[in-house]
Amino acid sequence: MGVGAGWALLTAPLRPGPLGTSIMWPLWLLTSLLALSQALPFEQKGFWDFTLDDGVPMLNDEEASGADTSGVPDLDSLTPTFSAMCPFGCHCHLRVVQCSDLGLKTVPKEISPDTTLLDLQNNDITELRKDDFKGLQHLYLQKLYISKNHLVEIPPNLPSSLVELRIHDNRIRKVPKGVFSGLRNMNCIEMGGNPLENSGFEPGAFDGLKLNYLRISEAKLTGIPKDLPETLNELHLDHNKIQAIELEDLLRYSKLYRLGLGHNQIRMIENGSLSFLPTLRELHLDNNKLSKVPAGLPDLKLLQVVYLHTNNITKVGVNDFCPMGFGVKRAYYNGISLFNNPVPYWEVQPATFRCVTDRLAIQFGNYKK
Repeated sequence: MGVGAGWALLTAPLRPGPLGTSIMWPLWLLTSLLALSQALPFEQKGFWDFTLDDGVPMLNDEEASGADTSGVPDLDSLTPTFSAMCPFGCHCHLRVVQCSDLGLKTVPKEISPDTTLLDLQNNDITELRKDDFKGLQHLYLQKLYISKNHLVEIPPNLPSSLVELRIHDNRIRKVPKGVFSGLRNMNCIEMGGNPLENSGFEPGAFDGLKLNYLRISEAKLTGIPKDLPETLNELHLDHNKIQAIELEDLLRYSKLYRLGLGHNQIRMIENGSLSFLPTLRELHLDNNKLSKVPAGLPDLKLLQVVYLHTNNITKVGVNDFCPMGFGVKRAYYNGISLFNNPVPYWEVQPATFRCVTDRLAIQFGNYKK
């Protein structure tokens, strides 16, 4: 598989989970590598910076209560081992081998066979060869970072064990059908900063994926792409050229709880469009060209944060955010931003924000012509 320079490789073992499924170990002290909320690639400054990642899998109620411990690593199995094998220039500790920032052009040899985590980020590796990981029985390729390179296509034949792919800031113009085929474990893709247009997504490009997180920011999109995975919890399309949200654009994404559409050119959101997002908790529509508060916000019972600052909103109605009469809202707002809009905030009725936690959650003013 050919890849560009500057990619990171993380590995972690598998253990059988409930009902025979496979789940990732939390890797003792090394919980993960990068929070999914961060758009920029991880920049490691020290050996133990692996611990900065808080992007651990979400637990269900049973797991959170401690009732199911099948996914917890057996501490005996993590007994430190000290091997004399360590690639030249790398740092080896217990079962962790760190070979980042060395200018490597190939995967180093002499990696201890009991290695469970291998870091190769920020090198000049351009190709993964067939025998690079031969004999490393405990390795499990989890995250692949190939951002900030000059790739013109998504590398084919990606490992089926991938959980996270970061390929932003390249020169990719096309996402062909089948490029993600077989990636059943993938839950996060960051592919912003590429010159992708809506026509660059072939029908079926995301078939088979069960993503939780997808970011296609800083591209050349003029609308919400079609046929994205229905499993998405987070979709970030900020810094594009999207001009409108039509009724069918969000039809597939009923599981979204965070939608990022800031820094676009949105003038119109068709009535009823937001009704397809019953679990939405956070909506970013800042830095667009909206002239009014989008219809349908009062019906989103779980919505807590709405960013509407830096638009062209001139009026805020008393029922724009909260349900009327005896309407039920399961979660009150804890953040509504309306600053930098030409709305006379002194004319807004106090009852407009009757379903907001407190007055500090509302941001007004600071409008300049």
